[in-house]
Amino acid sequence: MACMKLGSKSDAFQRQGQAWFCTTGLPSDIVVEVGEMSFHLHKFPLLSRSGVMERLIAKASEEGEEGCSINLPDIPGGAKTFELVAKFCYGVKLELTASNVVYLRCAAEHLEMTEEYAEGNLIMQTEVFLNQIVLKNWKDSLKALQSCDDVLPHAEELHIPKRCIESLAAKACTDPNLFGWPVMEHGGPMQSPGGSVLWNGISTGARPKNSSSDWWYEDVSTLSLSLYKRLVSVMESRGIKQEIIAGSLTFYAKKYLPGLNRRQVASESSMRLEPVALGAPPSEEDQKLLLEEIDRLLPMQKGAISTKVLFGLLRTAMILRASPSCISNLERRIGMQLDQATLEDLLMPNFSYSMETLYNVECVQRILEHFLAMDQATGGASPCSIDDGQLMGSPSLTPITMVAKLIDGYLAEVAPDVNLKLPKFQSLAASIPDYARPLDDGLYRATDIYLKSHPWLSESDREQLCRLMDCQKLSLEACTHAAQNERLPLRIIVQVLFFEQLQLRTSIAGCFLVSDNLEGSRQLRSGFAGSNEGGWATAVRENQVLKVGMDNMRLRVSELEKECSNMRQEIEKLGRVKGSSAWGNVSKKFGFKLKSQMCSAQEGSISQQNNGSGKLEKAKDGKHKKNSSKEEVSSICVEIKDVKTVFLNDYIDKSIRMMQPDGFIIRS
Repeated sequence: MACMKLGSKSDAFQRQGQAWFCTTGLPSDIVVEVGEMSFHLHKFPLLSRSGVMERLIAKASEEGEEGCSINLPDIPGGAKTFELVAKFCYGVKLELTASNVVYLRCAAEHLEMTEEYAEGNLIMQTEVFLNQIVLKNWKDSLKALQSCDDVLPHAEELHIPKRCIESLAAKACTDPNLFGWPVMEHGGPMQSPGGSVLWNGISTGARPKNSSSDWWYEDVSTLSLSLYKRLVSVMESRGIKQEIIAGSLTFYAKKYLPGLNRRQVASESSMRLEPVALGAPPSEEDQKLLLEEIDRLLPMQKGAISTKVLFGLLRTAMILRASPSCISNLERRIGMQLDQATLEDLLMPNFSYSMETLYNVECVQRILEHFLAMDQATGGASPCSIDDGQLMGSPSLTPITMVAKLIDGYLAEVAPDVNLKLPKFQSLAASIPDYARPLDDGLYRATDIYLKSHPWLSESDREQLCRLMDCQKLSLEACTHAAQNERLPLRIIVQVLFFEQLQLRTSIAGCFLVSDNLEGSRQLRSGFAGSNEGGWATAVRENQVLKVGMDNMRLRVSELEKECSNMRQEIEKLGRVKGSSAWGNVSKKFGFKLKSQMCSAQEGSISQQNNGSGKLEKAKDGKHKKNSSKEEVSSICVEIKDVKTVFLNDYIDKSIRMMQPDGFIIRS
């Protein structure tokens, strides 16, 4: 730290309890009272340097008191500063430093120690040291600014804080690598004026490593809040980046708000920027005021401050009962970058006295609304499109898609809370637009957990909750689970089964479409596209006819299975009473329907159908010869499955033969 030596005489001041004595050999003729300390001095050294002391001594002499006594209650810096002033008046050796120059400058102004009374008086000496040495050095400027807190009204009159802040802001906005400043004594080796590293005072020629933009964070965090706010404002006016300002605010908040450091991971605790608060933490009221000021200073810019820090500030604001405007601003900032949040960030406990729910669902709802409003204002497009009940395209990881996945995970975490009301759960789940969810598996999982944790819900409430899901957007695994889920309403299960079959048909059609495209591209590359165009169109039309036949066959087989089930129930009712006669009537009826089914089949599978009919006729003739009606029904079901398998195999073989090019052989 830089210093300037004043005076040449040896120290002749001695302290005895609460009194200072000047041991020059002459008895003191004046006592100066400063607070609880008394100074036994001589009149001439004081009145020859200070206009105030001259007037006070003259006034005391006129009153004719034997012991001249003067009281200075308002001197800046108190007794410690007046001790240095007295030594200066006597010409005793003393040092001007960045720590005491502000006190001495204010005291000299208060005592009117100008050049009118003595050449090289204290005002001039302190101004020279302040302007030429202190304000040109980062550390000294910072210490001088810190000392302004104790004498702020006097320092403001002399514009000392403003000058220190301007000096600090100018240095913080400038790259220190351009000048080789040793701005951080603890941050690396000392440097020469040229910027090279010094070893034992000798230049090594090596250049120091580049300093990061946060080199001044820890230094300015020692300032009081009022001075720190002014410094940040001046830095912003000088055009420093918002991200750098936000980083400094984050560091300052972490240092004086203990709640922000409770959820830090171990890796962050070992970083250099991890602040360690010295002494007792500030009171809750001081923390509340600090948090509200930090909120006002934070830039309203997306990405300027990390989402994790914003959530930490929001949790602390709720604990400290900060103002509603502060909490609303933090929620709005989080909403601007909700896509960068994690599930752990969203799980904020409910700090309200009512404790209705374990987690603060209302806060997450408000944050989500801010995000959706911003996404709509910026023209956020849907990541995928839905056409004719089919999910087309591959969804990209857009912000809205990431938020939808995050909210689904949050719903699954809060669903086990028995105090979570159905309207709150529905409102949060329905806030996400349909296009934001490529799949509804996450929403299905959250809904299933909620139904499991709230078994007392009525059937209508269950259906209302399940309507939030789109059964067309469930994966195969989710459909399989939902089809066997006893907690779901029956109507939802039927929808799941229907759309599962629809997805299967769509997948088969998609496979044929891909095969068509691949085959067409092969023909184009080989130069035979023109000659095979007519044949390929015919094959496609025939393929479509086969698909229609496949659908008709599936419906007819389904009817046969239902008829078989009805037969089984009819037989069990009739039982052993009407055994053979009832079975004959039913078998005749079934034989008629089965023949109709075989007649409606495609011409390409006539032989297989005739074989199936023959088998069924044999089964019909042998029914009366068997004793157990249940065994007959089981054999008929087996025959139906055989017919279905034969038709499917024939359909697949024909489709493959129609799509494969000439000369192409499929090896089994």
